[in-house]
This record gives sequence, C-alpha cells and structure tokens, in this order.
Amino acid sequence: MDADAKKTALRAIPYGLYVLAAETANGVTAATVNWVTQSSFEPPLVAVGVKKGSAGHAIIQEAGVFALSVLGKDQQAQAFAFFKPVEREGDKIGGEVFRKGSSGAPILSSAVAALECELVTVVEEGDHSLFVGRVTDAAVQTEISGRPDDATLTLKDLGEKTFYGG
Repeated sequence: MDADAKKTALRAIPYGLYVLAAETANGVTAATVNWVTQSSFEPPLVAVGVKKGSAGHAIIQEAGVFALSVLGKDQQAQAFAFFKPVEREGDKIGGEVFRKGSSGAPILSSAVAALECELVTVVEEGDHSLFVGRVTDAAVQTEISGRPDDATLTLKDLGEKTFYGG
C-alpha cells in the first residue's frame, strides 16, 4: 500500500470535533475527539474511537458512562484546550465550565449540544478502541439555525496544518 495515498484518503473523511468526558472517584477525563459516528437509530448508539493506554480509556471503562459535547464553529480555543491532559478545578475542567449531566458525566456548558451515553461495548482492535454507547440523554444548549451539522466545528476549521488520522 502506498503510505501517502492511504494517509490522504483517510484524511479525506470529514470529522466533527467533540469533547469526550467521563469521571469516576479515581479521576476525570476530557479530551477533544473526532472519530465519532452514530451507529444505530434504535436503540440510538454512537461509536467513539479512544486511544488505548490513555487515561481517558481507563476512566471511561470504569465509569461506564460518557458524554460528548459538540463543539460549535466558534469554539476553536476549546478544541485546542482539550488536545492536552486537563485537570478538574471546581466546576471547571481544563479551565472550561462543565456541568454534570443526568448520568453524572461532565458536559461542557458552552457546547452547542451534548449526548450522554451508557457504555455498551468496547471493540479492542488496533491502537484505538471503539467505544459504543447507548444515548441516554441529549441536550441542545445553543439555538441552531439551518442544518445541525453545519453548526459543528470540524477538523478543517482548525486550519490547513491540523490533521488527525491517516
């Protein structure tokens, strides 16, 4: 396989940006992720790629629940803030205000929308695990006009030199 062609072809898949968060008595995780997709209508399921060996991987498995905060077009700073490890300080994680959702998972207060999920299965393949979650709650936190997916911050919105994948 041509390595450059593989990288370019995989990078041609459009990605939205989300803050994936979970919390247990042992710690909190909040990280910008982009390998997210809806995988079922009934029951409503989403799948998220999470790097094996990361602190977030272990926390999500222990918590059994997670939240996805959908970042809006004007939230580039929040996307970059969660590219690195963060800590909780009161109602803030990584300097951003969070609230606890109905599942107890942290939700970014300024996010456009949020999904709370119960972890139903983990597929252990490659260097990332695929976490499949059943959507247990949802919120639209900012009025969205037009197509909902047009409101979502995408990887390409972060600039020509920001890539993940491939």
